[in-house]
Amino acid sequence: MMLFLKLNPGLRKIQPRAIRRSFGHFGRHLRPHWRTLFLAGIYTLGATATKLLQPWPIKLIFDVILAPQAKEGFLDHLPLFGGSTGALLAAIALSILLIAVIAGLCSYGQKYLTKSTGQKVVASIRRRVYSHIQRLSRSFHDAHHSGDLMTRLTSDIGMLQDLMVGSVLFLSENLLVVLGMVTIMLWMDWQLTLVALGILPALTLVNLRFSGKIKSVAKKQRHKEGHIAGVISEVLSRIAVVQAFSRERYEGKRFSRQNKNTLKTGLKATRLEANLNRLIEIIVAAGTCAVLWLGVKKVLAGVLTPGDLLVFTAYLRGLYRPIRRLAGLTSHIAKASACGERVISILETESEIKDSPDAIVAPPFRGEIIFEEVDFWYHPGEPVLNAVSFTVKPGQMVALLGPSGVGKSTIADLLLRFYDPRKGRILIDGIDIRRYTLASLRDQLAIVL
Repeated sequence: MMLFLKLNPGLRKIQPRAIRRSFGHFGRHLRPHWRTLFLAGIYTLGATATKLLQPWPIKLIFDVILAPQAKEGFLDHLPLFGGSTGALLAAIALSILLIAVIAGLCSYGQKYLTKSTGQKVVASIRRRVYSHIQRLSRSFHDAHHSGDLMTRLTSDIGMLQDLMVGSVLFLSENLLVVLGMVTIMLWMDWQLTLVALGILPALTLVNLRFSGKIKSVAKKQRHKEGHIAGVISEVLSRIAVVQAFSRERYEGKRFSRQNKNTLKTGLKATRLEANLNRLIEIIVAAGTCAVLWLGVKKVLAGVLTPGDLLVFTAYLRGLYRPIRRLAGLTSHIAKASACGERVISILETESEIKDSPDAIVAPPFRGEIIFEEVDFWYHPGEPVLNAVSFTVKPGQMVALLGPSGVGKSTIADLLLRFYDPRKGRILIDGIDIRRYTLASLRDQLAIVL
């Protein structure tokens, strides 16, 4: 059985509503870990501070030791070093090492806490979705292939880890870095800063243009991966039937078709991501050239020191690096939000067969079963049972005989309340089975499938 899922043609870009829906459905799984996430935030602040400090020791080496730009006697105002260039150089070297150590510790703490929390959140979401799937009606499972559900439970939920935890801290860290660098750059030279920030509109437009396409292709790719997982699950679970009827070649061709479709969609997604990265690299390179051209002119004019230009260039790279990473983050969030929507669609599906508000626990059954004028169909216009009525007395053995498709298994499914009759009713010991809770009804029925 193959399942073909219809894509929503309205998806053109990353939609904030889709991300809000993901956090609305799964945000409660984050609450037990707020202390860990708060500590990860502290590490994020530390990592941000070290990134802002990294170029300043090199500036001191250039401006104070190699090519002194400060007024004469600068070292004399630093009694800690006793006016010694060697002592200052040693202190600067140690500061570089200290910044690196602190940066490493903060990075380790942030990544470890983020990943561990993300894995715990994913495990919690997976338990919730798995439990929900088990309780959905047979009609849901008839319409959804097991391979597609497996994909949603495994890789789709796994993608939510970065959306729910990793992406938030990544965005927070890079936002703090960008704000800090822009503030310092404005303080150093506002003209150079405006030139550096001049490429942001172009970067934004490129990201917006490609993000919608990437999300649409990512969603289509997830669907096709669900299809191929369904083919694999179906064949491997029925391998004896495949071999008994010599259907290996047929199943091999069917798998190849699905595999080719998945490959084609995956290559399209890869091409879009590569084009996005390529355009961003070109735009960033153009901005760097403009800043260096104006910056060197300011150094030659004595407006800036060589160390200032070095810090500015380092911040420029640091400023553009998060923007370049945004290309990868955009596609990642697009894929994760598409996966989140697939998982949410399951959670928002309500079981057609469920306990009524006034359901009672079934007492021990005597065993009388009555079908009264029962009609049933799986699809409108294709009746399976039509006004079926019969009675089974307690202790009586009954066999239902007939060719395939006349409704023998359907009668058993109705008795177990896998489905409810479209018309009529089913009684056990004189009471409609819809009055009983599902658990108490099925606890007293045994079936060999």
